[in-house]
Amino acid sequence: MRPVSLLIGRNLRLFFRDRAGVFFSLLSALILIALYALFLGDLQVDNLTEAFPDADSGDIHAFVNAWVFAGITMITTLTTALGAMTVFVDDRASGRFGDFIVSPLRRLELILGYLLSSFLISLAMTLIIVAVGQVYLLTQGDAVMTLTETGETLGYVVLSSVAFAAISSFIATFLRSSGAFAALSTVVGSVIGFLAGTYIPVGTLPEGIVNVMNALPFAQSAMLIRQPMTAQALDALAGSQGQAADAVRTFYGITAKVGDFAVTSAFAIGVLAAVSVVFVALGAIQLARRIR
Repeated sequence: MRPVSLLIGRNLRLFFRDRAGVFFSLLSALILIALYALFLGDLQVDNLTEAFPDADSGDIHAFVNAWVFAGITMITTLTTALGAMTVFVDDRASGRFGDFIVSPLRRLELILGYLLSSFLISLAMTLIIVAVGQVYLLTQGDAVMTLTETGETLGYVVLSSVAFAAISSFIATFLRSSGAFAALSTVVGSVIGFLAGTYIPVGTLPEGIVNVMNALPFAQSAMLIRQPMTAQALDALAGSQGQAADAVRTFYGITAKVGDFAVTSAFAIGVLAAVSVVFVALGAIQLARRIR
């Protein structure tokens, strides 16, 4: 495994050395923060104030803050996993694969090097976002996650990072230039916020669109991550009002349905696990074909 470890270290260094690349992999998360700081946050606060006129304004702001950072966390698992694959695209475009092939390295080792580095970058960057979010909540006087909720969140982050690193490795094999990769990253970064229901709550969208979104792993990942990250804030906001709390969960994508089918946590975990297995296999096959 030493060659794989060396390749992972090399890929990590190349990624983090490119500060612009690191920045753009976080651009979608930064845009979401800016949007909520400018006007979307106030909009959600107004909506919740209207729905819960007797609720404390601090509890409303706490829920919005927790919900926003949950969305940022989910977005980061995907955009940084995809951003990490820029090393593969650059190696392909520059012809470095030829140097790798004549070396003692096996193709399997090269494949594992790219896949695992993408996963580790996604995991590391997302954990930083989670930590920043908790520190921000603490400075605002909001409740932070308990140890149980933190462990649950980390589990969902790991699963999401694996799934999206697998998807990213598969997608990247079809790109031949850094320009094409940059264009794809821009498109993905712009679209993923809508598909995961992070720019605007899913409750504001037509039912048909919501069904399509909830059938995709992106919204299901966001659903899983939101559950522990918003649990305390939601309980403080509407804990004694069961129906109201359920309505908030549905409106803000903390629970999900596809038609009459309720997307449970177990189902979402199974979908992400299946996505991980399928796309790891497909990505490995495609990477092996491209490394020539």
